[in-house]
Amino acid sequence: MDTREAEKQTTAAAPANGHAQATADTEERNGPRKRVIFGTIGAIVAVILLVWGVKWFLYARVHEGTDDARIDADPVAVTSKINERIDQVLVDTNQEVKKGQILIVLDKSVEQDQVRQAQAQFDLAMADQRTTTTQGQGGVAQAEANATDAQAQVPVAEAGVEQARAQLRAAQAQLPAAQAADDRAAADYRRASSLFATGDVSRAQLDAARAAAAGAAAQLRAAEDQVNVASASLTAAQQRVGAAMAGVSAAQGGVTTAQGKLAQASDPSQIEAARAQLNIAKQNLAYTRIVAPVDGFIGEKSAEVGQTVQAGMTLMTLIPDGPGKIYVTANFKETQLGDMKPGQPVDIDVDAYKGTVFHGHVISINPASQNTYALVPAQNATGNFVKVTQRIPVRISIDDMRASKPLRPGMSVEAYVKVR
Repeated sequence: MDTREAEKQTTAAAPANGHAQATADTEERNGPRKRVIFGTIGAIVAVILLVWGVKWFLYARVHEGTDDARIDADPVAVTSKINERIDQVLVDTNQEVKKGQILIVLDKSVEQDQVRQAQAQFDLAMADQRTTTTQGQGGVAQAEANATDAQAQVPVAEAGVEQARAQLRAAQAQLPAAQAADDRAAADYRRASSLFATGDVSRAQLDAARAAAAGAAAQLRAAEDQVNVASASLTAAQQRVGAAMAGVSAAQGGVTTAQGKLAQASDPSQIEAARAQLNIAKQNLAYTRIVAPVDGFIGEKSAEVGQTVQAGMTLMTLIPDGPGKIYVTANFKETQLGDMKPGQPVDIDVDAYKGTVFHGHVISINPASQNTYALVPAQNATGNFVKVTQRIPVRISIDDMRASKPLRPGMSVEAYVKVR
């Protein structure tokens, strides 16, 4: 019994030993092949790492990078310019809007009444100006006609002066002859009186001489009266000339006064004031429709229908969208800024889109570090100074915005500026 079991165990062990031997032979033959494969893979990986390392070294040598960067934008506060009640809110949070799109409609009943009132005031001012202008023009025409008539009287009066002066000269010319005749008649009468006393002439001759003397004296007085009348006429004619000249001056003054009234009637200040009030009323009416100032998305919204808003109150925040409106704010260490300047190209990696590189360029470098804008800036003059490398914000444009990969303010990015 024991002999048979021993034979069975011997028979069973023989195949097992043969299999182990075969496995050992196979491993001995495959060992060099595995070493070759692993060596080849290692060499390939080493070459790849070397190429990647050289490439990264060359890239890093001419670039300054930071992961302290984010997508940024300048939010636009949508406000009301008038005090009014909200009638409609036509947009909702996160909605995309276009520039000029109506966002909020305010109640406009009061503003419409103000426009109608201002329009009526403007129309009244225009009508008043037309009326006063017409009256002023009529007054100027009448004054100018009066001035023309007064000027026409001056030559007539001057002609009367010349006529009176001629009459005076004529009367004065007759006076010497009348004086001479009076002197002769008086002398004849005296001689006749002497001769009558001696009886050399008759009484009739004496009476004739007396009558001749009286007639000559009368003619002399008449000649003198004509001179006085002619002189008075000349004085009166000269006074009429003065009156005519005064009339001309008064008429010209009337023309000046009428022209002043016309200029006052044509003064556009009242019309401009009424027009300004009308324009203000129309603007207030237009302000009842609040529109989007730029393209973008509605961020925070606090406006609700029925709410009464005050002028300047922020009703919603608009986040701009599109080229030039979205940019990157990258905070570089001050030690990285030595060769950095506006215009240099930038590679931008957005955390949200792994493997996608956006391109841009440096727009500007902030004139101060972040610490400068702190509410309590560091006071390094106290003696407790610890030197800390500061970071300077750099604004970077995004030149290749993509609709399929929208960028939102607040996204984290990495920025690499080519400085050499």
